[in-house]
Amino acid sequence: MNAPVAGRPLEIEDLPGVGPTTADKLREAGYLTVESIATASPVDLAESAEIGESTAKKMIRAARELADIGGFRTGQDVFEQRKQIRKLRTFVPEFDDLLGGGIETQAITECYGEFGSGKSQIVHQMAVNVQVPEELGGLGGSAIYIDTENTFRPERIEQMVHGLSFPDEPDWEIPPPEEFLANIHVARAHTSDHQMLLVDTARELAAELKTSDHPVRLFIIDSLTAHFRAEYAGRGTLATRQQKLNRHMHELFKLVDENNAVGLVTNQVMSNPGVFFGDPTKPIGGNIVGHTATFRLYLRKSKGGKRIARLVDSPNLPEGEATFMVEEAGLKPV
Repeated sequence: MNAPVAGRPLEIEDLPGVGPTTADKLREAGYLTVESIATASPVDLAESAEIGESTAKKMIRAARELADIGGFRTGQDVFEQRKQIRKLRTFVPEFDDLLGGGIETQAITECYGEFGSGKSQIVHQMAVNVQVPEELGGLGGSAIYIDTENTFRPERIEQMVHGLSFPDEPDWEIPPPEEFLANIHVARAHTSDHQMLLVDTARELAAELKTSDHPVRLFIIDSLTAHFRAEYAGRGTLATRQQKLNRHMHELFKLVDENNAVGLVTNQVMSNPGVFFGDPTKPIGGNIVGHTATFRLYLRKSKGGKRIARLVDSPNLPEGEATFMVEEAGLKPV
């Protein structure tokens, strides 16, 4: 959160040597806060603001001092920050238990699996659930949905809203689907560059909505890797693709951190022909996506219309599986 300066939030003009022209260039490049400058690389900042690299380094140093970040913190400080983390529930008890109570804020959760495994169903459901009041398992916020494969369906949101049920909470009247749809901000990404640009646009929108009744508490990218996979085919382009994907993931991570929001991305899979025993399916994006995503969920179909979610990577939770159904009314327990 921005620290106040003389009773107001920090602005990038508060940095020494940043005038209106430089500030405009920085904002156009996606550097909207002092914190975003403090965590930028000197090369990227110099290129964006059309300044020398040494000037960029001074600007970053000043931003770190002004925003009071960049130094070491004690374990107790980190523990205090983690107290701010919230959990967004799926309302499928077995699934929520697998995730330690729900999907964490200040983290990126990746869902990968084959076509029809339930990836887009989960992100649609979370776009609904995030709007439920916090005391009922939601986050009382809105969602930003970056759609790369034309998968967003408002009709599906409508069905899931009708599927919400809180019989033990008669005091909360579920709003009509129109209100839920009004709090889901959707943008269609046409290329990987456009997709990366939309993360910057999402930052601006989240800043606008920060003091509203529905601040952004969920950022969705469905799917994360589709454009990168299509545009960077072949081994010769692999390094460029991974660099761009790395930057994209880290920008998303900063975004969810700044807004105490959930980052939820879907990922495509490929078959590894070298695997003779066990499941040959592996997610696209390699170590870049694997290391940046905080939680990784592998989704697969099962008999009788069931879906199985396997937690394959987490910093603090054990591996395990949960079974759920995808019905017209949304995600439901088996």
